Amino acid sequence: MIKYILPAIIILLIILFWEKINEYFYKRFNIKLNYIVVSSIIVAITVILLLLNY
Repeated sequence: MIKYILPAIIILLIILFWEKINEYFYKRFNIKLNYIVVSSIIVAITVILLLLNY
């Protein structure tokens, strides 16, 4: 049961606090997160699929 709930909660928190995360990375590393978003979505989908399989 936790393998279904944990990824959903993590994705929900990322969606809710996206603006703060984006501002933090822009101030800290001076890069926009558009490139990182694509890779993080792929990683999130991969993690979810791996958790569903095991």
